[in-house]
Amino acid sequence: MKHLQISVVMMLYTIKCLLGTAICYGFYKAFPQYYLLWSIVSLLLVLAPDPGNSISLTGALVGLLCFTLPFHQLLNLLIGVVLTIFICSWLKFPTATRSALAALVIVLLQEFGKPMWSYALQRIFAVLLGCLVGLALTLAFQAVERKFLQAQKETPSSKTKGIA
Repeated sequence: MKHLQISVVMMLYTIKCLLGTAICYGFYKAFPQYYLLWSIVSLLLVLAPDPGNSISLTGALVGLLCFTLPFHQLLNLLIGVVLTIFICSWLKFPTATRSALAALVIVLLQEFGKPMWSYALQRIFAVLLGCLVGLALTLAFQAVERKFLQAQKETPSSKTKGIA
């Protein structure tokens, strides 16, 4: 039986997810009158093991735009899907399309009967909050990684010290 090995990248990714979830959960508990639980979903969609860009906010903004359309919710959703895919392709962020589409659904779909602006705006804020927490964690972890790699380059290797 092979031993389970977790790479450093996956360990750092796990730590980022745990920290981000705890931070967004703190916001969710601190402000229960808002739908900040969606910030956790947004955060976990935005974070990725690799440092690639994710633009979930695109989906949230398209969701707000489609919310203003005078069509049935399904038609608005279908228009939003097409617009989100087009915008992500146009901006050359194809890997971000999936998380942007999830953000679109978070903002656009409302289960309380008649759609209300306050819910859409609260969900956009929640998506934005999750994206910002994810961005802050990504930048912080990248800075730590750079310092670690720089320190490794400056430290003489064991071969130059005569250690085998």
